[in-house]
Amino acid sequence: MPNIKPISDLRNYTSVVKEVSYGNRVYLTKNGHGQIAMINMQELDDIEKQLALYKFEIEMQKGEKSIKEEETVSSEELRKELGI
Repeated sequence: MPNIKPISDLRNYTSVVKEVSYGNRVYLTKNGHGQIAMINMQELDDIEKQLALYKFEIEMQKGEKSIKEEETVSSEELRKELGI
């Protein structure tokens, strides 16, 4: 169950921070609307790594699709094109 608190609870910052742990975020609201999410740093790092991996996989799929649908360039043609 999400841990939702009014932003006014930050007056006692230490007690709110103690509730944050890996997999247990604290969501703060202002006037009943979501305002801030507090998340464990290790969990944030893991989420960012997963996002980077996901983006990499998408780019790899684009590259594989491009190779299948378009012609490839030989190493000699590439050298000529680059002027090497």
